[in-house]
Amino acid sequence: MGSGEHYREEAPVRQVTLQPFSIQKTEVTNAKFAAFVEETGYVTTAEKDLDQSDYPGLPPDLLKAGSMVFAQPKDAVALNDINLWWRYVPGAQWRHPRGPESSIEGLEDHPVVQVSIEDAKAYAAWAGGRLPTEAEWEFAARGGLDGAQFSWGEDYDPSEGWKANTWQGVFPSIDTADDGHHGSAPVGSYASNGYGLYDMAGNVWEYVSDWWIPGHPTKDQTNPGGPSKTLAEQFANSAVGARHVVKGGSWLCAPSYCFRYRPSARQPAERSLGSNHIGFRIARDGVN
Repeated sequence: MGSGEHYREEAPVRQVTLQPFSIQKTEVTNAKFAAFVEETGYVTTAEKDLDQSDYPGLPPDLLKAGSMVFAQPKDAVALNDINLWWRYVPGAQWRHPRGPESSIEGLEDHPVVQVSIEDAKAYAAWAGGRLPTEAEWEFAARGGLDGAQFSWGEDYDPSEGWKANTWQGVFPSIDTADDGHHGSAPVGSYASNGYGLYDMAGNVWEYVSDWWIPGHPTKDQTNPGGPSKTLAEQFANSAVGARHVVKGGSWLCAPSYCFRYRPSARQPAERSLGSNHIGFRIARDGVN
């Protein structure tokens, strides 16, 4: 597990031992999430105003029901300011992932987005599962390839066919969509990895249960559950608190920016804020 070749937070490479577990073949789709909401009446985080007392550092505009939406700039921009391509959009939520005027009609087989990790955990409990740990997710993503850079091996040659839904062109202003998709793709659109799992690279980032810190323990571990929330809070912005890990990269990842559609790659995500490029899949103990 881990890598010492790319981003510092992926290091160090270490040995991890896991008990048997099962993991969903695909990301949870809009159709599956809709069934959960219809049966339970669940209301997602993005559909509710936030309580100022719980988030004293957030501006009032960010407390209104809504979520983050990618806003593709028309021209090339500096890559050191994500505010140039992200907007907080009131009314953005899983049914309206790009804002109130958008819809998931026709996107039933696309991964659900605009969900928080709290929403993902609620769905997982309803479905009789849980979120995978980071170690479980990375093991599954590797598909039996020990130490390979990608979930399919070492190389990424587009001339042999696109292997994941990622960004082609100049990020964030030009997406040529050579892989056939601008935005998310229907789950399972690309070949599975060695374990028969789909979209373990690209499409949408996926929540795991671990709290985020920028790195890993140096010692070998058995069934690691990640750092404590208390430790994660030491690496958090006071306005948003401790964050969770997301894995796998998304359709917004490119080699020139966010080269994170690799099993070892990782990134932090806020607890109560979704976006239109983060989803999830669920896991269960044991082998079903």
